[in-house]
Amino acid sequence: MNLQLDLHVWSVIFSSLCIAIGAFGAALAQGKSIVAALEGIARQPQSAGEIRTTMIIGLALIESLAIYCLVISLILLFVRW
Repeated sequence: MNLQLDLHVWSVIFSSLCIAIGAFGAALAQGKSIVAALEGIARQPQSAGEIRTTMIIGLALIESLAIYCLVISLILLFVRW
């Protein structure tokens, strides 16, 4: 096997791992934050607006980590060795 093909195979493997781990971690974090926000709203309904706003900001930050994993994955796939 030549070196260029070997590097391409490894970049595909690590790209797949990067996006899989990133998506799995983001999904777990988003689920946990939504559960915590809903429990907070159930305990104190009068602060639902503040909790919702904070939750949406937190979800955006969590999703940005998943997007960073996607960008790294695409860089690994399309880089020219």
